[in-house]
Amino acid sequence: MTSGSMTERIKGLLNSPKGRDLMRFGRTQAAKPSTQQKLRQLMERVTGGPGRRR
Repeated sequence: MTSGSMTERIKGLLNSPKGRDLMRFGRTQAAKPSTQQKLRQLMERVTGGPGRRR
């Protein structure tokens, strides 16, 4: 599969009713404080967190 066809498939999904529903769901989840806290905790683990030496 070429990158052009993958790009076209992604664009097609984002412009479809299902894609719009998925985007709306993602935005709703991202706005929740509990989700933001989980993402911060994940980022701390991935990046080594504050005060941790690598």
